[in-house]
Amino acid sequence: MKKTSLAIILACFGLAMMAQETIKVKYQGAKPTISDFAWSYLSVAALDDDGCINEADNAFKQAWIKQRKGQKLDKGETLTIDKKNGYVCYESRYENDMLRIEMCYWNEADGKHKLVAYNVASYRNGKYEPGQFDGLYFYRYTNATKKMTMYQVPGFDAVYGKDGYYVYFDLPRTGKNITANYMNIETKKLNPKTLKWTGSKFKF
Repeated sequence: MKKTSLAIILACFGLAMMAQETIKVKYQGAKPTISDFAWSYLSVAALDDDGCINEADNAFKQAWIKQRKGQKLDKGETLTIDKKNGYVCYESRYENDMLRIEMCYWNEADGKHKLVAYNVASYRNGKYEPGQFDGLYFYRYTNATKKMTMYQVPGFDAVYGKDGYYVYFDLPRTGKNITANYMNIETKKLNPKTLKWTGSKFKF
């Protein structure tokens, strides 16, 4: 994919996210957990500014609601909520296709903010295959306001702009670093790179 095509896909996804640029995080206890961040996001997710359904968000949201009610998830679905490690992963498989949505968060070094990541990736036959809603997006949570706002993390823009490659991401369930996977469009060969979290930004 050319850089221009990637930019178009990212722009389209960004437009779908406009309705939830700032989200109030509701929680009980001393501080929010990954479940609080995820449900706060999902509570306002699934619709864009034009009232169109974001199918990825909606699938994740419906699975979360079912699990909260103790109901069985649909065939091919799994939902992992790891509060200890601050990580959530939803997967939906149908025939040769799989949708994966991850969320996690980091405590920032200033003690006043948390960085929340929301990652969507689509696969076919075990290989990455870009979907309409794919992308990695960040929110910055402010302890004082109890709100999270869409955020451009310093240093992260360096991962884009490599022609001839798709780039998709794996969030950490343990540890602090993100893996950026560069897949050659022609050969499908992967070249993973590590994005190191410094406490306030990512170092590529």
